[in-house]
Amino acid sequence: MQQQELTDKKTKQFKGVQPVSAQFRVSKLNENKCQLSSYNRRDFYKISLITKGTSRLLYANRDIEINKPALVFTNPLVPYSWDGYVPDDEYEGYFCAFTDEFLHSGGRMESLQESSLYKADGHPVYLLEEEQVKYLIDIFSRIRSESDSEYIYKYELIRNHVNLIIHEAIKMQPAVAYFDPPNAASRIAKLFLSLLERQFPVDSAQSPLKLKKAGDYAEKLAVHVNHLNAAVQEITGKTTTAHINEGIIVEAKSLLIHTDWNAAEIAFSLGFEYASYFNNFFKKHTGITPMKFRTGN
Repeated sequence: MQQQELTDKKTKQFKGVQPVSAQFRVSKLNENKCQLSSYNRRDFYKISLITKGTSRLLYANRDIEINKPALVFTNPLVPYSWDGYVPDDEYEGYFCAFTDEFLHSGGRMESLQESSLYKADGHPVYLLEEEQVKYLIDIFSRIRSESDSEYIYKYELIRNHVNLIIHEAIKMQPAVAYFDPPNAASRIAKLFLSLLERQFPVDSAQSPLKLKKAGDYAEKLAVHVNHLNAAVQEITGKTTTAHINEGIIVEAKSLLIHTDWNAAEIAFSLGFEYASYFNNFFKKHTGITPMKFRTGN
């Protein structure tokens, strides 16, 4: 009985593999179903098919103008936002959101993070011709129909349809109307802080921090690490490393207070290879050990 209680406790404490139904969502733009606030935003990749509306995508350190139907690929680890040119403009189209795990379970070998469609310095926007729009609308319609069906193998079909979209984009010429936004230092610093914020809270020791040092953030933002450091220092008055360390310390304190994870589990969840490294890091920045902080002694 005691062993079973321990097993049940661990099951609740650590999130394992998500069920397939939680790894994928599809919707028309502007529908209530498109809200994914209940899902971890660090997990979901998105493909958007925009068939109507004019906008600008702020993606990593670039602005991309979208003035015709387009296929857009966004990565949860690359900060992005949409700026509409016309506030009253109506947007039409579809989007689907899914985890890397969703496509990998279907036999896809390449990680989405390594795909040119999802890299910060890759090509996330593909402008479409009329025939391509019709073809992609048909695929998204099929995906949505399958998603609502009771067919036992529907997610196999959906994976195939998503892969068709990905391969269609790879065959296309990407939009190249990229331009640097004004006040580049401010933009880069804002992107860094947004990306840092996305690393927290830590949900599970099975999913440790992916970005641990300034160079990791620079790679995701497609800028040189020296350029990132200079921009962050100029705008915030603190170094990139100082911001990262502060974020880790705040999260460490939260885990020590609100979970019963041991030091090794917390250390791993925060990207430390050994508990001793975490202990030294925590004491250096707080003056006490993690366990003394937890017990208040």
